[in-house]
Amino acid sequence: MGKQFSKISREHRSFIEEQKIFFVATATADSRVNLSPKGMDSLRVLNGNRVIWLNVTGSGNETSAHIQENPRMTIMFASFTTKPVILRLYGEAQEIRKDDLAWGELIQQFPETPGTRQIFDLSVDLVQSSCGMSVPFFDYRAERESLNKWAERKGEKGIADYWCENNQLSIDGKPTHILESTVNKQQKG
Repeated sequence: MGKQFSKISREHRSFIEEQKIFFVATATADSRVNLSPKGMDSLRVLNGNRVIWLNVTGSGNETSAHIQENPRMTIMFASFTTKPVILRLYGEAQEIRKDDLAWGELIQQFPETPGTRQIFDLSVDLVQSSCGMSVPFFDYRAERESLNKWAERKGEKGIADYWCENNQLSIDGKPTHILESTVNKQQKG
């Protein structure tokens, strides 16, 4: 039976920090639901009601498009190695970009990562735990370095070009505004 909490407890935080993968879900009122797996040491619990995660360049930019229109976000963790637990964080997120004031402080929470795109800052209003007895066991071997190597080869200009070609619209045609801060920065510089 699931249990609900108003904040992330010390036990929840320990569980979150042990996980190698988490899943992020977002949607607008009229879009497809986007569910993405995340990893790469990219999530931090700042306090009982605040989580941030570093988003790197990928094939799409659905999360950004969705939360600009509807800030609801769910993050889910599932234990694949220890006791059967599923933990979900529900709340509202905001997108922090490189030219936002909060960027400088928040980016320090993460290791330097090539292809960094945004930080999502989730205000958690509900934590739910449930059993994960049907979740199979999987062994963790290592992080994949493919995305980091790809981003390093692209370089800053190559990443900006990729955003221009692939990250401006969601699959439902919703704008991500990914280039607005980049273009403004280039015009100022």
